[in-house]
Amino acid sequence: MDLLTAAFPDVGATVHDAAEARRILALSMPEPPRLPEVGEVCDRLIPGPEGAPEVPVRVYRPYGEGPARAGAPTVVFFHGGGWVLGSLDSHDTTARAMCSASGSVVVSVDYRLAPEARFPEPAEDAYAAVCWAAENITSLGGDPQALLVAGDSAGGNLAAVCTIMARERGGPRIAHQSLIYPSTDPLAETESRRLNAEGYFLTEAAMRWFGAQYFGPDSDPTHHYAAPLRADLAGLPPAHVITAGCDPLCDEGRAYAAKLREAGVAVTEAHFPGMFHGFLAVGELLPDASEAMAGLGKVIAMTVSDRKIDG
Repeated sequence: MDLLTAAFPDVGATVHDAAEARRILALSMPEPPRLPEVGEVCDRLIPGPEGAPEVPVRVYRPYGEGPARAGAPTVVFFHGGGWVLGSLDSHDTTARAMCSASGSVVVSVDYRLAPEARFPEPAEDAYAAVCWAAENITSLGGDPQALLVAGDSAGGNLAAVCTIMARERGGPRIAHQSLIYPSTDPLAETESRRLNAEGYFLTEAAMRWFGAQYFGPDSDPTHHYAAPLRADLAGLPPAHVITAGCDPLCDEGRAYAAKLREAGVAVTEAHFPGMFHGFLAVGELLPDASEAMAGLGKVIAMTVSDRKIDG
């Protein structure tokens, strides 16, 4: 937690400019001790929403998979950072670990960031990336029946929103959603936000600042493309929701899982009472992070019907 706090700019308190926050983050992020091994990594540009710029993505392929062997799950992954921070590089280790743990093709998406691109533009970039992955899933090396979305924090919000967009817009078919300590209602007033407002890396001041950058003065934070917890969740794909007990977002993540169940959606949860927001990024330094990634890998791998999972 101290490592993450030291690396992250103190947004909402001493840092108020998004460009400055990104500069600080780029300079302070530590090098990972060991990058998870994958078979292939390539960067490319894909079409964005109509009238919008192309979207950079980074495609990770596992060992033993490739364009000639269509059979892996394909995960479209959205990084966290409050819709303001984060990049392909900041979440490179997480994407690699997900690819390695699950044997999946991972498409990490560099969606536009706020405040330069405010709601709903990042969400539209995310949906465009899901559509592109669906259209190109065979050439990516993926199973056409195993298209997934995943994301952490604000990226978890975008992943959840993409499933709602896909349902409302007639596709593509998403087989599963993996939500890692997701933001599901930016205006939520929960016990976890009150108890964990200070001292656990992600602060209430930072969350308010992130929301102000993303929504600005004119957007509606209660819209279901912003607050999926307020949406009708019937007919959405099965979900795996990871939450941390010392995270301000804990309660809304768990509430989202509960509401999905109430809507008849199959849900698995992995709750880590002693962990904090962002803990998965610490990787092998934390046993709970290793356990969470291993569990996530198994969930993703099982979306392919003939994939055998041990344990």
